[in-house]
Amino acid sequence: MYKEVLSIELPWLDGITRAKKPPRLPVVLSKTEVRDLLAQLDGTHHLIASLLYGSGLRLMEAMRLRVKDVDFERLEVTVRDGKGGKDRRTMLPRSLVEPLSRQLGRVRTIHEQDLLNEVAPVYLPHALGRKYPNAGRELGWQYVFPAATLSRDPRTGIVRRHHFGEQAFQRAFKTALRRTRIVKPASSHSLRHSFATHLLEDGYDIRTVQELLGHKDVRTTQIYTHVLNRGGNAVRSPLD
Repeated sequence: MYKEVLSIELPWLDGITRAKKPPRLPVVLSKTEVRDLLAQLDGTHHLIASLLYGSGLRLMEAMRLRVKDVDFERLEVTVRDGKGGKDRRTMLPRSLVEPLSRQLGRVRTIHEQDLLNEVAPVYLPHALGRKYPNAGRELGWQYVFPAATLSRDPRTGIVRRHHFGEQAFQRAFKTALRRTRIVKPASSHSLRHSFATHLLEDGYDIRTVQELLGHKDVRTTQIYTHVLNRGGNAVRSPLD
C-alpha cells in the first residue's frame, strides 16, 4: 500500500515477508471408515460422497460438474476451472458408472421439463452465455447434480435451476459421521484426502496422484506421505 498506492518509500519494510500458515496434517479416514460412512448416506448424498472419494474431487467441483464432462467410455471426469483456474482429468470409478448413468437420466428428465416450462437457461461461466447464447439450453451443459427447485440468481435476478446445495450435503455428511461414531474431526474434504492417501498406500506413484488431484507443486501432494497407515513417516517401529 505504501509503495504502490501512496508512493512512499519505507526502507524498513523491505525485509518483511508474508506470514505463512503452519502446515497441518489432513484428516484421513481409513478404508473401513469410508465404507461405514458411505453406508450411512443414500440417494444423491451417497453418489456425491462416492464421487468425492472415488475421483478425488473437491466438494464444489462435484457440485459444478456438467453432464458433458462425464465420459463413461474412457472412465474419466473432467474438472473445469478447478482451484487455480486449471482444468484436469481424473478417474471415474467403474462402480459409479451405473448409478451415475441413472442420475444423468434424471437430469435429462428434469431438463426436458424445464424446457417445456421455458425456464431460463443454466448458468454458464466466463461470459460463455453471451458467446454461445443457446448452450445453456443444451443437455451437456446441465449440472450433473441439479437442485430440486428453481432459485433466483442473486447476481442477475434470473430465476433458473442451480446446482445441488453444498450446505445440504455438508449437513448430511455430518449426520452420517455422527451415526458411524467416527471420532475424527472429518469433513467432506476428508474424502479427497482419503482418496490420495489410499492411492499412495496401494503403491501408485506420487506424480500420478499429483495429477489426479490437480496440485501445481508435488510438495503439496507429499503431505499425504506423512499420513500413510504405516506409522510416523512410514517408518516401522522397532517394537514391531
